[in-house]
Amino acid sequence: MIYRAIGIMSGSSLDGLDIAFVEFHENGGKWQFEIQQAECLPYTPEWKSKLEQAVHLNALEYRLLHTDYGHYIGEQVNTFIDRHRLHYKVAVIGSHGHTTFHMPERRMTGQIGDGAAIAAETGLTVVSDLRALDVALGGQGAPIVPIGEQLLLGAYRYFLNIGGIANLSVNTEPYRAFDVCAANRVLNLVAGTVGAEYDAGGRFAAAGNINQALLEELNGLDYYNQPAPKSLANDFGTDTVYPILLKHGGPAADQLRTYVEHIAFQVGRALEADPGYGEEGQQLLVTGGGAFNDFLVSRMKELLKAEVVVPEEKLVQYKEALIMALIAVLRWREEKNVLGSVTGASRNSAGGAMWLGAGE
Repeated sequence: MIYRAIGIMSGSSLDGLDIAFVEFHENGGKWQFEIQQAECLPYTPEWKSKLEQAVHLNALEYRLLHTDYGHYIGEQVNTFIDRHRLHYKVAVIGSHGHTTFHMPERRMTGQIGDGAAIAAETGLTVVSDLRALDVALGGQGAPIVPIGEQLLLGAYRYFLNIGGIANLSVNTEPYRAFDVCAANRVLNLVAGTVGAEYDAGGRFAAAGNINQALLEELNGLDYYNQPAPKSLANDFGTDTVYPILLKHGGPAADQLRTYVEHIAFQVGRALEADPGYGEEGQQLLVTGGGAFNDFLVSRMKELLKAEVVVPEEKLVQYKEALIMALIAVLRWREEKNVLGSVTGASRNSAGGAMWLGAGE
């Protein structure tokens, strides 16, 4: 079977809206894929501010933003389809939305970006609310990308995605995955203090020095001692980690150098929980915006006992959008698209609300 789908992702680092058009081939349970078109559409300062402030809105304002953002996503998809001449080629859209509230301990997670609005704008079938069923089943609702790693990229033992939050997957039986630490969300905040959107290539961090007291306090945070499955909300970086950096102060370069070391250390600590870690031939596939941070990648290569692999740029940048497209296809097929062994849910699930955008 051949499926053509669009996947949409908005990460906690607020870089922009990732949109990928993917062709999937499924034969006897084996999947192949090709990312045929993909773009990151940067948020305007207005939209970035709206998404950052969403958690502070009252109930009515929040619901209105949820609706407005859904129509915005639909408009962006239409522009993407026009630009790449994809009319009548897209069967289904998988939209992650933008995470606002995430409280799995209360069986609640919130991603804004109304799927009905996207379907209304595009006239296409849309799958949204991808985490909700897993959370209702007692899971963390995160990470949800492991189903795609397992079906599309199964040759690797480890997968590390470095976005606003860094998350790790271990390709064993049972499949395991969890959030490791805050990543680009914190690095970008620090870079912003010296007038940069982000630390391109990690050049500021490379010029800094490690603040040992800061590093020790960061590594001592309670979250790192919790067993998996576990997940982090976006505000872990902004409300828990960043204030620690502010308390210690010092040059931005030193803060960035220290935080890069913290990320690399925590990734290594997380890998050590796998009994097979360190065996010959193991590879760690690194994707997400952090894979472009050359200094961070170099530190991981020095510290980790697995080969660090950064794939071609399209997969680095659009892996999550790719997997949102796959999750939508699996939901359409009524097959599992979230793994309970990863999230801690009582079972696997075929999650997502489906909105049929086509008229009569």
